[in-house]
Amino acid sequence: MNKEKQKRQGLTLVYTGDGKGKTTASLGLALRGVGRGLKVKIYQFIKSPERTYGEQIALRKLGVEMVQLGIGFTWTKTPEEHREALRKAWPIAKEAVMSGEYDLIILDELNNALAIDKFPIDDVLPLEEVIDLLQNKPSHVHLVITGRNAKPEIKELADLVSIIEPEKHYYNEGIQAVKGIEF
Repeated sequence: MNKEKQKRQGLTLVYTGDGKGKTTASLGLALRGVGRGLKVKIYQFIKSPERTYGEQIALRKLGVEMVQLGIGFTWTKTPEEHREALRKAWPIAKEAVMSGEYDLIILDELNNALAIDKFPIDDVLPLEEVIDLLQNKPSHVHLVITGRNAKPEIKELADLVSIIEPEKHYYNEGIQAVKGIEF
C-alpha cells in the first residue's frame, strides 16, 4: 500500500430512512471520488443484473464498476433464491473492501438486506461479520452503506449517518417509476 493511502483516514457513511435519495447520494460521492482520482467500486445487494440501470451505464463510461449481486425485490423470488444470492454476495463485497484495492466502496441496499425479516438471513449475511468489516476495514477505505432500516450497530460505528425522510412523493399521486429518475 502506498504512503498516501496509509495516511488517509477512511470514513464510514450511512444513508438510511424511508425517503428517496439514498442511492443517489452515494452515487454523488462516487462521482466526486472519481473526479478526485479515487478508485471506486459499487455493489448492489438487492438489484438484479437482469435489469439495466441508468447509473450503471453512466458509471461504466467513467470506469466505475457497479455490480448487482441481488435478484430483485424480496417479493419477486423465493426466500431460498434470495438467501442464495446473499450467501454469494457477502463474501464478494467483503473481499473487495478488505483487499484495500479500492478507495471508496459503496454497499448499496446492504441495510435493506440486513433488515429482511420474512425469512432468515443471519447465517448467509451475518450482522456480526458486517460489524467486523466496519471495525477492521483498511484504514484508507471509505465505505458507504445505503438502504432503509439501518441497524443501530451499523449507525453507531458510522462516521456519518444521514436519515432521508419523505415529505412529499409523486408515488402517492400514482406516478410510477420514471426512467432516468428511478432507473
